Amino acid sequence: MSESNLFWFHCGRCGSLFQSPPGVDDGRLCSNCGAQPCTGNLTTPSQQAAAEDGQESQTGGSAPEASGTRGKRTLRKHKNRYLMIKLFLAWSLLLVLIVVGARKLWPAAEPEIESAAAARLDTEPVMNSEEELLFQDASTRSAQTLTHFLTAGTPETRNQFVLSPVTTASRMAHFYTLNPIPNIDPATLSMTASGLLQLPDGKAFEAHWEPGDGRVIDAVFRLENSEWRLDWEHFARYSDYPWPLFLAGTGPDEGEFRLLARERLSAERKNEDAISLVLYAPRFSQPGETSSQSPEFLISRNQRDGQLLDSAFKLARSGGRDFGSTLPNIDPDGMIRVRVKVRRSEGEMGRVFEITSVIACHWLSLDEPGVEAGAANEEEPAEKSQER
Repeated sequence: MSESNLFWFHCGRCGSLFQSPPGVDDGRLCSNCGAQPCTGNLTTPSQQAAAEDGQESQTGGSAPEASGTRGKRTLRKHKNRYLMIKLFLAWSLLLVLIVVGARKLWPAAEPEIESAAAARLDTEPVMNSEEELLFQDASTRSAQTLTHFLTAGTPETRNQFVLSPVTTASRMAHFYTLNPIPNIDPATLSMTASGLLQLPDGKAFEAHWEPGDGRVIDAVFRLENSEWRLDWEHFARYSDYPWPLFLAGTGPDEGEFRLLARERLSAERKNEDAISLVLYAPRFSQPGETSSQSPEFLISRNQRDGQLLDSAFKLARSGGRDFGSTLPNIDPDGMIRVRVKVRRSEGEMGRVFEITSVIACHWLSLDEPGVEAGAANEEEPAEKSQER
């Protein structure tokens, strides 16, 4: 055998190099130690790679122990990397949704807050420290006064909590013989609006309370003998006699009444000499409702009564309130409060009613009219002067 047909081999037992023909030959012996040079089958690199590939396919991709461990570790790293990417994407998407949702909410909320702040600035006067202390004191003590008044069991007890009790006691006794005493549980009342009134003889406290059943309790309190007392005539809408019965022809021929007034055909008659007026009875704790409409009254604009009514209607149409009131107007649209004296007579033309005096354009137990005759601005927006 020529030397060109021999290849060098390495003995796996003694480590010596020797020459031998190529190919696998179980009979080949090491020329140095005389033993078989291979501890196992001798394979070429390509054969070894093919064998490893075949073993992986038979064992489901598992390699020998060292190779299998590296494969598992690499696979675990890939899984962890994919998990982190998924978590990052999910968190980013959540942040985007939060930002988009917040931007959708902010534009609707911000104008509402600004509008509420602007409304407060427009309707609530700035109080000095003295007025603020007075307001806080009145808020607490007027609520106590109203509670005691509503829970009083006898007229004598009730008299302790009203303004001018000596003169009011007889009126209260007469009034409640013809009208029901209001049934209100003070525990259900919550104050929904409050403010100070600027009266000629001092400040008063006004407030709206709601018992939660749709009713509104409108009350005014004035400081008398260091006590915040209820203006009962305003509270009860006091009249000398029930308006429906008076219209029906019973009771005295003349009386003082607290009513709601509506101007008829205000736009059509604004250049005429007389105001056309209709009067209604208010309903206690239900300010949006009226009853017992009167016949038409014609009041001359050249007289004081007509001028007072004209000024009161113009003030109401402009959004103003008597004595600087800042509370929401709870009266029916287009109507004003009046305190008037009305006379009833019987004649050939039937039953006739006449307003003999406009005492005031409010319901307070105060003879001050609340507006000045002819003081209202003559120019008004056309849409505000139309009949309601």
